[in-house]
Amino acid sequence: MTSVDRTAYPRFGRGVSGRELSEAFTPTDAEVEWARIKTQDQQHLLALVVWLKSYQRLGYFPKVEDVPLVVVRHVRDVLGLGEDVTLERAAVRSAKRHREFVRKRMKVVYDGAGVRKVAKDAIRRAVLTKDNPADLINVALEELIRARCELPGYATLDAMAATIRTEVNNGFYQSVAGRLDAGAKAGLGRMLVVDPISRRSEYDRLKDVAQAASLGKFKQRLELLEGIDAIGPTEVWLDGVSPGKIAHFAGRRGSPTSPT
Repeated sequence: MTSVDRTAYPRFGRGVSGRELSEAFTPTDAEVEWARIKTQDQQHLLALVVWLKSYQRLGYFPKVEDVPLVVVRHVRDVLGLGEDVTLERAAVRSAKRHREFVRKRMKVVYDGAGVRKVAKDAIRRAVLTKDNPADLINVALEELIRARCELPGYATLDAMAATIRTEVNNGFYQSVAGRLDAGAKAGLGRMLVVDPISRRSEYDRLKDVAQAASLGKFKQRLELLEGIDAIGPTEVWLDGVSPGKIAHFAGRRGSPTSPT
């Protein structure tokens, strides 16, 4: 799984500053009045307002246990509730009703299939030129926010990006492989043969980095580039593959479908 820290997926920070509490988690008088009308007891009032402010901040409904205690206390204080009123997991029917209240107020419609389609379409377009899973997830997030969609869980986006990325990349691999004749395939295969004495392959040699600048090293570099050009008409083999994808493929050390 791609680390969520590498993406822009909205989450509660490890610490919530006083400024953030004031700006993001302080309900307005209108919001408090709205919540009091929608609920019949203090427990539900606290839960509804916390979910409203959390949705406004994150774009989705967090798990109760993921809401920082400092946020709960701040909302409770603003509502004028006692310390005995705590945020607890609501009954299924109540939680569903609260989510619908918030969605209606925020003017968003929950459509799981539609949200997944928006994310998939965005990732499928991006993966033609990008390859880093975090970048693909960020592209999906940007499009979902632009379309005013309720964000799906992070695991959903991560699995979606991995699946589409593997599918599209395999299509590139098959397309390139289909352009190589038998001679070219045999030549590429020989590049992977390891010399028993030097314990290096021709492929290893071609990956050598440039040495300190000198006339002799410059000549060696020219020879190396000539060797690379002699591999074959790579511009023909890679036609249709974006430079960004080519660069990422070239830098890989793992398997073709690995996330590295």
